[in-house]
Amino acid sequence: MPLKTMVTIAQIRDRLAALDIQEQVVDHLAPTAVAMILRMEPAGPAVFFIERAIDDRDPWSGNIGFPGGRVGPGDRDLSHTAERETMEEVGIALAGAERLGRLPDIVGAHLPVRVACFVYFLASVGPVTLNAEVNDAFWVPLAVLADPARQLTAQVDFAGDVIAAPAICLPLAGKAVLWGITYRLVNQFLDIVLADQVREEQ
Repeated sequence: MPLKTMVTIAQIRDRLAALDIQEQVVDHLAPTAVAMILRMEPAGPAVFFIERAIDDRDPWSGNIGFPGGRVGPGDRDLSHTAERETMEEVGIALAGAERLGRLPDIVGAHLPVRVACFVYFLASVGPVTLNAEVNDAFWVPLAVLADPARQLTAQVDFAGDVIAAPAICLPLAGKAVLWGITYRLVNQFLDIVLADQVREEQ
């Protein structure tokens, strides 16, 4: 689904507003929340990612993802979890950002987690401060993520096991492929915001 025209923040806002997402789902899965952060660049929107630090206790060790984590005892709701974790992990305050919407939850394929993803737009982004859980942080243009030439099946390591998984090859030397829950969230987001462009190609 290559981009035929630049996608605007207003279009993304409208697409997400049309979704009917339950605020809280209660089941046996561990509730988790992440933040997909967008900014505008000359060529269009770009998406913020983190590279997790290497940690043998973390099944997502070294993976590319969004800032976020499991619900804490003091969190008011899932969006508060995403915002708190983002501040802790990368020092970005989302309280003043525009929350564009929420994606449908993703259920973990290998771990019993339910992930809520909230989408934010930042008109300006200050310095990023990484904590010990994060090795790096960077922006990737939405047009790059939507490029079908970057879709592949990759051999990835999960908790010591090597598995074949659909993935996106990022345009950054030395970085792992984007796969797993974050890959699924990104593709879900692309399907939603590029719906008209995809229909034109079919």
